[in-house]
Amino acid sequence: MAPKDPKQVAAASGSGGGFFASIASSLTNFGSAMSKSVNGLVGYEGLEVINPEGGTEDAEEEAKKGRWKEEDRDSYWKMMQKYIGSDITSMVTLPVIIFEPMTMLQRMAEIMEYTYLLDMADETEDPYMRLVYASSFFISVYYAYQRTWKPFNPILGETYEMVNHGGITFISEQVSHHPPMSAGHAENEHFTYDITSKLKTKFLGNTVDVYPVGRTRVTLKRDGVVLDLVPPPTKVSNLIFGRTWIDSPGEMVLTNMTTGDKVVLYFQPCGWFGAGRYEVDGYVYNAADEPKILITGKWNEAMSYQVCDLEGEPLPGTEPKESWRIADVPKKDKFQYTYFAHKINSLDTAPKKLLASDSRLRPDRMALEKGDLSTSGYEKSSLEERQRAEKRNREAKGHKFAPRWFDLTEEVTPTPWGDLEVYQYNGKYTAHRAAIDSSHCIEEPDSRSEFNPWQYDNLDAE
Repeated sequence: MAPKDPKQVAAASGSGGGFFASIASSLTNFGSAMSKSVNGLVGYEGLEVINPEGGTEDAEEEAKKGRWKEEDRDSYWKMMQKYIGSDITSMVTLPVIIFEPMTMLQRMAEIMEYTYLLDMADETEDPYMRLVYASSFFISVYYAYQRTWKPFNPILGETYEMVNHGGITFISEQVSHHPPMSAGHAENEHFTYDITSKLKTKFLGNTVDVYPVGRTRVTLKRDGVVLDLVPPPTKVSNLIFGRTWIDSPGEMVLTNMTTGDKVVLYFQPCGWFGAGRYEVDGYVYNAADEPKILITGKWNEAMSYQVCDLEGEPLPGTEPKESWRIADVPKKDKFQYTYFAHKINSLDTAPKKLLASDSRLRPDRMALEKGDLSTSGYEKSSLEERQRAEKRNREAKGHKFAPRWFDLTEEVTPTPWGDLEVYQYNGKYTAHRAAIDSSHCIEEPDSRSEFNPWQYDNLDAE
């Protein structure tokens, strides 16, 4: 599919209103192209079911597919109906049958798989190729994001740390419970990566729209260039009825805040018979909104680039060059994990003296990883009740929760989906990890702590 007109794209991305309007339009087109209503199942007339493989499947037959048992599906639907039109980010307690053994903090770390692209962005002297590599980095994580299993919501104060990949140090922390917010920081010799994340959702019955209210900044160390990302929204279809699947129709905008250059990439919505699904195309623009490089590809396979003229057409005599390709992935993996996802989820690759608040140590996550849904559900409920008890105790004492590795700033940044309070990495984890690494301590294989993100060590959760 040919890219949008480059001048129209540049104009649309130049203001929040135009950018948001383009997203709203793509979501509307996405729904009208693919959705069907269930009319043959008693009690579910008019329910939207979207077949990810095209428009020929009967909606009633598609509705019967998916991972839910019929009795569980029906009871869950009756419970969820009252939330239609609401933000369900933290309102609903979900069964572990739809979970994967990973938390949102670990999901945040999955973008670190292809950090060599940011290394290349820092090393190149070409300002437009810098944006090609950096945008390819941000596109690369969408293969992992298509997984239909839900990660666990982090407990307040929970963390995830990674120090054994590509020379980077990564730390993330759950900094707020209501609203749920996470902060993350990664760094190596070439770049720093900082994110404050707050998801906003809208439950529509059998689908949910997910809006990434957040701020992502990358600073390239050689020249001090700062890149700012605005990702597209995500749509989760067939949440209860049918085979769950995920798409991200809309625009991704990556802006060089130092020079004014930018990338605008359009994620094509899935159309009839799956047409357009996974496709991404757009341009690198200079500060005058003139297209310089055409970018095309599929977010689940590879991305390519080609120098173009002012009309957005490839220059004669040039050929597309590949900027990124997905690494090999396991075949028939139960949770659709990549090899990197297995790596970051494993205690075998955890740093020594792992923080007791680390996601890997969660008992519900560990039980689910072993296939023990009953124990996982029990442990999940226990953690959630302890968290509620901590909140009651904190309020009774007049205390406020303070994150350990991030500080709340006075900055409030606008996004297409609402304002965001920004958290900033305070540098303490770097000192903490350096002290451990210099201590030459020897860690016994079974000496790791139990999961403990708690503010009050001796609180009775009952």
